[in-house]
Amino acid sequence: MRGSPAIDRVIASLKRLPGIGDKSASRLAFFLLGAPDSLVADLADALSRLKQETVMCADCFNLGDRTPCPICSDDRRDDSLLCVVEEPADLSAIEKSGSFKGRYHVLGGTLSPIDGMGPGELRIGELERRVRSGGIREVILATNPNAEGDATAHYIGDRLRPAGVLVSRIAYGMPLGGDLEYADHVTVGRSLENRRKFSD
Repeated sequence: MRGSPAIDRVIASLKRLPGIGDKSASRLAFFLLGAPDSLVADLADALSRLKQETVMCADCFNLGDRTPCPICSDDRRDDSLLCVVEEPADLSAIEKSGSFKGRYHVLGGTLSPIDGMGPGELRIGELERRVRSGGIREVILATNPNAEGDATAHYIGDRLRPAGVLVSRIAYGMPLGGDLEYADHVTVGRSLENRRKFSD
């Protein structure tokens, strides 16, 4: 017995979030119960505004406060480079690196027949239309290095081949500061496969 139906409702709601189990949900619920009213009110207000004030960019399908988004509106970006990502969080991670100055296309997931995600559920048709409209010389597939991400990258590569654009895939392997002895064999293997020429 936890305490009250109100606490049970909060715990049940928190457990529906990804990565939150029973213990984490309970800890968060009891933290909120003891937190200052202003903190709880701010959190409730932020959650309520999240859906109301967030829109999807009509060009790249990123999430933001307006469409087109600031990235699509920025005329300093390279229109000839298009980076394809699974979700807006992936786009954000690439932007934080500061190393990419092209445009983006957010798929909205990966191919996963078990989860009911086929090509029709992703924004692959919209990607093809963008590429066929001209001006793009390279499409960089930045899907995650897992079975679903690899399958999605291969599928998109096959679909874009007739368009005559260069299709590349992000490299992956050892993280900066990582130790070979602690890395799994797949990561080590991919690091070797994706090696590049050493320059002085």
